[in-house]
Amino acid sequence: MSTEPSTPASTTPVADYLDRPARGATEDHLVVPRSLAQSMPLRWQQVFVGLLADLHDAYGDLPWPDYRVVPSRWELLVDLDEEQLAAAGYHADLGPDGDLEYRDARDEPVADPAAHRVLAPVDDPLPRPSDGRVEPRPAAPL
Repeated sequence: MSTEPSTPASTTPVADYLDRPARGATEDHLVVPRSLAQSMPLRWQQVFVGLLADLHDAYGDLPWPDYRVVPSRWELLVDLDEEQLAAAGYHADLGPDGDLEYRDARDEPVADPAAHRVLAPVDDPLPRPSDGRVEPRPAAPL
C-alpha cells in the first residue's frame, strides 16, 4: 500500500488567503460588507458569528478604535472630480502655461497624471443591509 506524502497544513491560513488578491482585504484590514454577511445561508452565518464572537472574546481587552470604511477604487488621477482628488490627497490647478496641473499633498507636481492611479472614494456599488437579502451566485455544477 503506497502512501502519498502529506503536505503539512499551513500555520497561517488567514494570512495565506489574504496575502493573495482577495476582495475586501488590504495589507492591514479585512472588510466584510454587512449586507453580504447577512445574506449568507443560515449555517454560514452561524459559523461566522461564532468565529466573530471568539475573535471579540479573545481580543476584546485591546483598545479597538472605531473604523470608517470608505468604498474606494484605483482610478486614474485625471478621471477624478475635485472632491475625489481632495479625498485622495491631490488637487488640480491651472499651471503657468494654462494646462491643468496635478499636485500631491506635499504640493509636488505629479509627473504623468494620465498614468498615475490613486485610491479614490466611489459610491458603494454593493447593496445596503436595509435593502434586504442579496441572493448568492449559484454554485458551479460538479
